[in-house]
Amino acid sequence: MIVTVVAMPQGTIVRTDLAEARRRLAATRYLLVDVELPETGPGVEGEQLARRLGLGDADLDWFGRPGEPARADFLGDTVGLVVPVVQDERVIHAHAVAGDRYLVTAHRGPAFLAPEITAHVRRERPRDAVALLFLVLQSALATFRRAAVAALLEVEELEDDMFQQRRPEQVYRLSRLRRRSALLHHSLLPYLQAVDEVITRRMMSPDFPLERQRLAREFQHVARMVLTDIETLQEATRRAFGSYSSLVAGEQNNVINRLAIVSVIFLPLSFLTGFFGMNFAFLTDELESRAVFWLLAIGLQVCVLGGAFYVLHRTRIWRRLRDED
Repeated sequence: MIVTVVAMPQGTIVRTDLAEARRRLAATRYLLVDVELPETGPGVEGEQLARRLGLGDADLDWFGRPGEPARADFLGDTVGLVVPVVQDERVIHAHAVAGDRYLVTAHRGPAFLAPEITAHVRRERPRDAVALLFLVLQSALATFRRAAVAALLEVEELEDDMFQQRRPEQVYRLSRLRRRSALLHHSLLPYLQAVDEVITRRMMSPDFPLERQRLAREFQHVARMVLTDIETLQEATRRAFGSYSSLVAGEQNNVINRLAIVSVIFLPLSFLTGFFGMNFAFLTDELESRAVFWLLAIGLQVCVLGGAFYVLHRTRIWRRLRDED
């Protein structure tokens, strides 16, 4: 387990343990603490992480616990959040507890937002822990936006490749992108609904400062934009699947058209050969000469072929097939 303490607003970084982090949380006016937990296993040595840090344990028993879904709880002077974050090809959940003096985050595995947050802190210098919290939330939303935009560009590139040359593996790539868009949407939407409920309840309070109202509105605006980007990705994947289906249908129509041409040519010929192959009295008694045979058997077939090619030429089926190829 790695505990990183960032002294605010200077942005000084110190690596320490839970006991020292607890002491600093009790003594320092403005602090960011990031706890990196092991990727596997239960909580911290079987105890609640919030208790080890001195944050209380009545309503924070979920803090640091694996498998927690997205949540947003207003706990008097503090707020507890389970924030979804996109990391590589998966969505993980980071835990955050924010008060007036501190922001404590916990996650499993290597740090994903800590370097980015530290850079933002040194550049923007948020004035208090609430502003720092909204900065963390904005950074988490940015991971969803980057993932959605990257997937959207891949869908558009894949759609262009389909119109140049359709290949079976393209549908599998589209399926993967569609599942990714569904993962992003299903991970972000419940979290945004929970956070909106908490923010709306706080904004209705008359003692909620104007500066924090501005931060809350800005977060809600960015959240709606990110959700729109993900929905655009979902629509793009559906459109790409529709384009793929249209290309398959077009190829099937070409095959049917070719079969129709073959039928136009050979169906009359099959009828003639079957007719003159019948063994009844008129054919056996009256059509005995070779001249009559060549005239009726071969001549009729030549006429039928000529008529079939004329019909195909007049209907421009040949040209249409050539253009589609």
